[in-house]
Amino acid sequence: MPKTVVVTGGAGFLGSHICERLLAQGIHVWCVDNFLTGSPHNVDHLVDDPAFHLMRHDVSEPLDIARPHLDAVLHFASPASPADYLRCPIQTLQAGSRGTFQALELARHTQARFVLASTSEVYGDPHVHPQKETYWGNVNPIGPRSVYDEAKRFAEAATTAYRRTYGTDCGIVRIFNTFGPRMHPNDGRAIPTFIAQAVTGQPITVTGDGTQTRSICYVDDLVSGVLSYMRSTIATPVNLGNPHELTILELARRIRHLADSTSPITFIPLPEDDPRRRRPDITRAKVALGWQPDTPIDEALNRTISWFRQRSTTTASPIFTPQAQGHPIR
Repeated sequence: MPKTVVVTGGAGFLGSHICERLLAQGIHVWCVDNFLTGSPHNVDHLVDDPAFHLMRHDVSEPLDIARPHLDAVLHFASPASPADYLRCPIQTLQAGSRGTFQALELARHTQARFVLASTSEVYGDPHVHPQKETYWGNVNPIGPRSVYDEAKRFAEAATTAYRRTYGTDCGIVRIFNTFGPRMHPNDGRAIPTFIAQAVTGQPITVTGDGTQTRSICYVDDLVSGVLSYMRSTIATPVNLGNPHELTILELARRIRHLADSTSPITFIPLPEDDPRRRRPDITRAKVALGWQPDTPIDEALNRTISWFRQRSTTTASPIFTPQAQGHPIR
């Protein structure tokens, strides 16, 4: 079992959950984050653990951790939500390019296993459904989302080049839509947006006509998949996500029901290059890792709704500001 692991982006949504799980398993963790989009509040409950080391650092700069050997480097540093990567396009590209090189160099010189957190966005607006790891994708390289999509595609190429050139123990996980506590309510993704709106009585804003689909995975399941991959010797990309597909409108209605909300559902314009369909083929994860998500969707949504409710009662300012108004569905 790995004994010392570096998690870049460790104060972010996914990174903080990974740090928490690693510590619970008796592993020393170096959490590296510049807090561009992550928050020290996400790891406040970990800082008193002597096995936890919080390092404020921009991963696009050389990463010096004074240890001759690390067991794993998990590269999760990047703005990941539309609101964040559209606000920080250059930093997003740097995290995927220079940041990936710096994390790879650290792994190479410490003989660590390197795992890149890639994304389902490498598939773009897919022509193949569900998406298998062998699909090359349909990405607009100059669209507004390209700063994230192409940063991750470049990061995959860099990771593969290090494995081929230096023999670095590298691998890639392609993460599909994941949700849970510690998501930011204003990050532009559907679930935190819908929950924040539902629990505060704001209109629930569905983009387009709501027929576009997503496949949503609870964060605890996703973390289990990432750590299973970390402990493996797999080099090829592996999809991690929940193959249960539902439309955005169905998701909005389900969240409204679970939150016992009377918020109307309204429609706003569909963002440019927003993918119409998204569902992972997780056959490779099942066979190679013995992994598949097992948290029921409604249970996972209820846990997340409870977290948002608690946050809304302990925050001085509202947790959500409406994006737009449209035509309501009652």
